[in-house]
Amino acid sequence: MVARMTDTGAKEVAIIETDAGRMVVEFWPDVAARTVANFKKLAGEGFYDGTAFHRIMAGFMIQGGDPLTKDPDAADRWGTGGPGYKIKAEFNDRPHQRGVLSMARSSHPDSAGSQFFICLGTADFLDGQYTAFGKLIAGDDVLGALGGAACVPHGGERSRPAKRQGVVSIRIVPRSEAGV
Repeated sequence: MVARMTDTGAKEVAIIETDAGRMVVEFWPDVAARTVANFKKLAGEGFYDGTAFHRIMAGFMIQGGDPLTKDPDAADRWGTGGPGYKIKAEFNDRPHQRGVLSMARSSHPDSAGSQFFICLGTADFLDGQYTAFGKLIAGDDVLGALGGAACVPHGGERSRPAKRQGVVSIRIVPRSEAGV
């Protein structure tokens, strides 16, 4: 599947509006077409609106996309939610570097659904094992602010943001409308 083109031929991007500001991500449908299509579908349905980055590991990544993060009373289950289905992995040769958008998953390669992460630095140990499907093209300062949020212990690691790091919305728009 090729990235949907607008009438002007411009590729679509994701605008991720967060409590810390705006990030813009371009997609890599040439190496992860099904993953890109799934992310765009969920964003188009408003699935990600009102979620939060529930896991932040300084220097490594910020993770979001769990619908359970919309409910503060479900905090003990954050990181376990999804869309009710799994997608097949599309491992590729794109390196996991700062700003790369990739799918989160459990130990099974084909267990991703809606959760994603954005790398805060080089994470080459993930290369070929997680589906990289896009890269930040604007908002690196916002990524840095999110990645620098104070965290508290959770599940054996200090990765739960002490203060909610909300995702207001994720919208798919033609790149020409993203202002980048």
